[in-house]
Amino acid sequence: MALRAAATRAMFAGVAPQGFRRMCSTATANSFMPPPITAMGNGEGTPGREQAPPSTNLFVSGLNKRTNSEKLREAFSQFGRVIDARVVTDRVSGYSKGFGFVRYATIEEAEKGRVGMDGKFLEGWVIFAEYARPRPERTPPQSNMSNSNGYNSYGRE
Repeated sequence: MALRAAATRAMFAGVAPQGFRRMCSTATANSFMPPPITAMGNGEGTPGREQAPPSTNLFVSGLNKRTNSEKLREAFSQFGRVIDARVVTDRVSGYSKGFGFVRYATIEEAEKGRVGMDGKFLEGWVIFAEYARPRPERTPPQSNMSNSNGYNSYGRE
């Protein structure tokens, strides 16, 4: 209701709200230029992301929810010897989260697999393959139960 009142006041004042002005703009369709997509399906990974250093482990995204680890292994095994293929699943439902990892025996085979499967179809979905980033170091959780004076939040030592 407040938005309608503001729009009405703006129309009578001769000034249109920003969104309304953009919607009713007379600019040509070619005036909007999206950013160039330099890496899409050409073996260069996901656009706008920094490339991970080459390794034997590949990160595969865009997987069908019904893709399992065995089908992932079959698809990537045509490019080299696959040591391990794993689709990451939800702990509760057991369904795929839409991504997984493939580990090859050598870096050369991993490169062939990455270039060969990036931007290709797997079970009706376009998948993306890139080198997996190393997992960041995790710090052990710290207890928030003690204050700076040595007492925990319940007033006991």
